[in-house]
Amino acid sequence: MSIRRICLALVASLCMSASVSAIVRNPMIWADVPDPDVIRVGEYYYMVTTTMHLMPGAPIMRSKDFSNWETVGYLFDRLTDSPKYDMEGGTVYGRGQWATSLKYHKGTFYALFAPNDNLGGDTYIMTSKDAAGPWKIHSRLRHFHDASLFFDDDDRVYVIYGTGEMCELTSDLQGVVPGSECRIFQREPDETGLLEGSRFIKHDGKYYLLMISHVWAPGRYRRQVCYRADDIKGPYEKKVILQSDFGGFPHVGQGTIVDGNDGKWYGVIFQDRGGVGRVLTHMPCNWIDGWPILGDEQGRVPETMPQGGDEVRSTHLVTSDDFSSDKLSLFWQWNHNPIDEAWSLTERPGFLRLKTNKIVSNVYAARNTISQRMEGPRCTASVVLDLRHMVDGDRCGLAAFNGHSGLLTIVRDGKSYKLVQSNTLVHLTDREKAITKVDEEVVEQIELKKCKKIQLRIDGDFTPGKDIATFYYKVGKGDWTPIGEPFKMQFDYRRLFMGTRYAIFNYATKREGGYVDVDCFEYSREE
Repeated sequence: MSIRRICLALVASLCMSASVSAIVRNPMIWADVPDPDVIRVGEYYYMVTTTMHLMPGAPIMRSKDFSNWETVGYLFDRLTDSPKYDMEGGTVYGRGQWATSLKYHKGTFYALFAPNDNLGGDTYIMTSKDAAGPWKIHSRLRHFHDASLFFDDDDRVYVIYGTGEMCELTSDLQGVVPGSECRIFQREPDETGLLEGSRFIKHDGKYYLLMISHVWAPGRYRRQVCYRADDIKGPYEKKVILQSDFGGFPHVGQGTIVDGNDGKWYGVIFQDRGGVGRVLTHMPCNWIDGWPILGDEQGRVPETMPQGGDEVRSTHLVTSDDFSSDKLSLFWQWNHNPIDEAWSLTERPGFLRLKTNKIVSNVYAARNTISQRMEGPRCTASVVLDLRHMVDGDRCGLAAFNGHSGLLTIVRDGKSYKLVQSNTLVHLTDREKAITKVDEEVVEQIELKKCKKIQLRIDGDFTPGKDIATFYYKVGKGDWTPIGEPFKMQFDYRRLFMGTRYAIFNYATKREGGYVDVDCFEYSREE
């Protein structure tokens, strides 16, 4: 093992074993973790989020203190209902798995979500005895948008979805009870915009439905609202429980509340933060006159949240990887369903081998692109690539990947190699999300002579007003050399609908058969 690998392993070990005080600094997670649902089972909080076209999908994360989260599993390794998950006949960019509801009832974990690959597609209910999995499909139902699963005290089961719609499920969760569909409230005159993201709980005998609301009017902002009733079918009354901007970014909205293991209640609500995506904020939830009021004494998202309790092990959602395991780390996700025979951790132990598997013209159509989140306020990642087995027409590299991407690409044309820093923009059809065109601007390129290995690095700056990626490379033992120009990262719901990610890619433009060996992905972030 090289000195670099030993150092990397030591740092990772120290990070995973260190004990830290339970002080939450907002954003609770400064990375793309949208549509959260959070429950508590024993000493752990469990959370699920939206990952759309990424596989494995719907990560299950856990924490003891809201500050240190770790991914313990995924609901599924791949989705197969549509060939678009394999990039056939279109893509599922910005679609796929959305807004999962997570519950625990009588010793079993339940997750409900409706993949948005086709309008009107199935809703899945998945179950597991262990949050880490394996999960299995328990049933398929009709499509429920942004739904919340709910088990009442009498064991009757409901789905609350859309904008105040509800139905009861059969006791085996295999279907809808005939005639149970109803609307539990009507929009008020001021609810003229977005109203979705259902999260349903029961507290002290009352029923509570939390939703995001955005009124399209001057001076009206995104906010979290709550509907309350004594009977599950209503009548319901409404109250705004949070309306707050935070940290120089627009108002937070959409999330849930959860009872703490310290007897208190807490809110977890996401906030749009530009290129990094939708981050999570954490705040007190105080029951005032029977309403779950979010925020500090001024009704705002606090800068910090003391959690109390014992010190806990430090954990992370993004990390370095030396690829020494024969199993892929849970930190990684593929772009769409992977081609399993075209990647390996065992053919060359200590390396991730990415083989070309399909002739394509751009990185957005490339299978087996692998990625992790980028994080704020600032982060950096580098990767070493062994280029010796690339063939004519191959393209590999490291990207700040999104609908607008900044790329560092190694291009092999004939016997020559060059390093290209470029910026791309993908165009997709509205219905099938098929790739129609990719605009590419080459910012800088250099010739690489007798280069067998190269190290690429991308730094991300997500401080307010920035969203900037900068690019570097290193050959041999030299210093880092900047290349290209700073790239403005963006969040675009019309395209990939997620935060920018570090992505490692390798694809063929002329013929299959080449591969690259990926060595030692190194990552760090500013705390």
